[in-house]
Amino acid sequence: MPPELAEAARALFGDRLDLAAAYAEVLATDGVVRGLIGPREAPRIWDRHLLNCAAVAERIPPDASVLDVGSGAGLPGLVLAIARPDLTVTLVEPLSRRTSFLVEVVEELGLAKTVRVFRGRAEEAATGSTGVGPFSADVVTARAVAPLDRLAAWCLPLTVRGGRLVAMKGVSAAEEIAEHAEAVAKLGGGEPSVQLCGVGVIEPPATVVEIVRERVVNQPRVKSAAKRSRGGRRRGR
Repeated sequence: MPPELAEAARALFGDRLDLAAAYAEVLATDGVVRGLIGPREAPRIWDRHLLNCAAVAERIPPDASVLDVGSGAGLPGLVLAIARPDLTVTLVEPLSRRTSFLVEVVEELGLAKTVRVFRGRAEEAATGSTGVGPFSADVVTARAVAPLDRLAAWCLPLTVRGGRLVAMKGVSAAEEIAEHAEAVAKLGGGEPSVQLCGVGVIEPPATVVEIVRERVVNQPRVKSAAKRSRGGRRRGR
């Protein structure tokens, strides 16, 4: 870890900093070898990935259930599980090589009691069309997955009524809201808002778009080949 980031890392991970460091080591080594993290990203694991993902934890209430859509290498879902042991986290990822990596990391870090891995798309998790689920959660997270309209279509059905989609976005967050607010409303979402996470702790702060699921909107059932759910225990709703 770069020395200049040590204070922020301690503030965000507390007494689980060693666990975060173990995850960072896996990302920078096995994660690169297996193509989950680009080689140029390895020197920036902490500032570009771990710290900004951990900062999002401030937008999640205590003891919440979390679904992380398009989890990839576990960002932000696995980082949130490390920073917040009170959370129950499901990592939703359709690609086999990524879910295999996630299952291994969850076991290696000793997180199987609070983290599970579901291999499948968000639509399949929401409908239970794989024979596992359906799933729902208090908070659904996503990072760099898709534009806001598509993201809302995938994630809001996984969110309990009154729960929130917390989507990590960049500097164009306000533009996305202006472009897609109408589509979000049709999907049952409230007015999207931009929130900055980690102000005074990390620079720049992490930018997220939050959408509350205000209404339940019926969506067509997804038909697809069955896939397996792996890792962790079946928990939640």
